[in-house]
Amino acid sequence: MEALLVLAHPSARSLNARLAEVTTKTLTDAGYAVLTSDLYAMNWNPAVTAHDFGAPARPDLPVGDQSAEAYTRGSLSGDIVAEQEKLSRASLVVFHFPLWWYGMPAILKGWFDRVFVKGFAFGLKDDAGRTRKYGDGGLAGKRALTVITAGDRETAFDPRGLNGEAGELFFPFLHGIFWYTGMRPLRPHLVAGTDRPGWDRLDHETDRLRTRLHGLEAERPIPYRALADGEYDADRHLRGELAPGRTGLGIHLG
Repeated sequence: MEALLVLAHPSARSLNARLAEVTTKTLTDAGYAVLTSDLYAMNWNPAVTAHDFGAPARPDLPVGDQSAEAYTRGSLSGDIVAEQEKLSRASLVVFHFPLWWYGMPAILKGWFDRVFVKGFAFGLKDDAGRTRKYGDGGLAGKRALTVITAGDRETAFDPRGLNGEAGELFFPFLHGIFWYTGMRPLRPHLVAGTDRPGWDRLDHETDRLRTRLHGLEAERPIPYRALADGEYDADRHLRGELAPGRTGLGIHLG
């Protein structure tokens, strides 16, 4: 078994880095070979540029199509290819990052922008010619776990919390990146309250993370509805007989 750990924090002495060490050791002890992408240590370039694609045969194409052409032709930048190779080998991907401005750090968003190219992570067709997405795609079968640190208190991420319920707050990458490309997203592992005065829960949080990782094999992914199951109409609206009278992101849970 192989796992990929992606760390996105600028400080090697951060809580994120400490928790990433716990993840590496726990998964290794459980029999995983752990690959690592420490994005700041790698000086990862988050910006998509023409250099990513080599010399495109059709520079007039949209960026997504240029990336697909480069992927097919084998002319993607070497740093992108290296990350794709790690992803291809891993059955589990664990992302460690702090919550900054309601999302992931720019360097990690740029990792997705550059690595999850069309033809590799998305834009693939099934035997009937339909595009494989939302429950299927180039990364189908892989599981994705996010370990997220946040400064605000845990109750602020409850369903009535000021920040919004965690599952909905993180919907853009749980559903829009992982599920879209076929990955099976696991419930986010939120470590909250880290900016509060006197925070002294390091031992508790490392133990909680170890316990979570030990039970990961038996954990059920978030049950998002798959596009291929026919629960959405041709306009991508959830069919009227499903979750009647309800709106909001929660309707996309089966």
